[in-house]
Amino acid sequence: MRAAVFDSGVGGLTVVKSLIDHNFFDEIIYFGDTARVPYGIKDKNTIVRYSLEALEFFKNFDPDILITACNSVSAHALKELRESASFPVVGVIEPGVIAAQKRLEKGDRILVIGTRATISSGQYQRLLRHQGFTNLISLPTPLFVPLVEEGILKGRIVEATMDHYFNGIEPDAIILGCTHFPLLSEALKGYFGEQTLLIHSGEAICDYLEQELGITPGRGTPELKLFASESPERLKEVASRWLSSDR
Repeated sequence: MRAAVFDSGVGGLTVVKSLIDHNFFDEIIYFGDTARVPYGIKDKNTIVRYSLEALEFFKNFDPDILITACNSVSAHALKELRESASFPVVGVIEPGVIAAQKRLEKGDRILVIGTRATISSGQYQRLLRHQGFTNLISLPTPLFVPLVEEGILKGRIVEATMDHYFNGIEPDAIILGCTHFPLLSEALKGYFGEQTLLIHSGEAICDYLEQELGITPGRGTPELKLFASESPERLKEVASRWLSSDR
């Protein structure tokens, strides 16, 4: 079984790591649109156009499923991708909300963080409220994306950025509405405390694939093919570090 995984940059590798750890697929084709990252500051029409261009690239590999690891794509282009693809297309927002439904109480304080495009779409907020969650804070945190892209995952710059965004906020759980953000898990736990639950798109996707789509894990280590619209060598270097880490 062959999976295509699409992200605006390198962040979707956090989803790939979860997919590899669970051995859902025989082969994973990853494409990061690194020439045009980040998508989170772009308008809906641009995100849709870029996403459909990526879909044309993936059609060359005849995938069995496309996973849009980018939350901005999942928020704005999922409908168009599904209409244009001959195979299932799965986003990260619905799995994240399902994970919250299973793990949280309705009165828990939930902080949703993501790019401006993801937060402004209102998708997480709408689906969470539909499930009965009312104590929500949704916050665009776009500065985290370039920090992760540059490999700055802790230290004074990260702490200052968290102070800038999170002053006075005390959540019970944080939905990491950008696939870059799991790389900041250690820093987020240090800032908010170990008791704060982090909902990670990669693990949520894996639960969704198994429980909602009936895809069985345990196939063995998949073959991974990496592609990027710019600097593919850097994508491969980042992948070698992230996919071998314990994050």
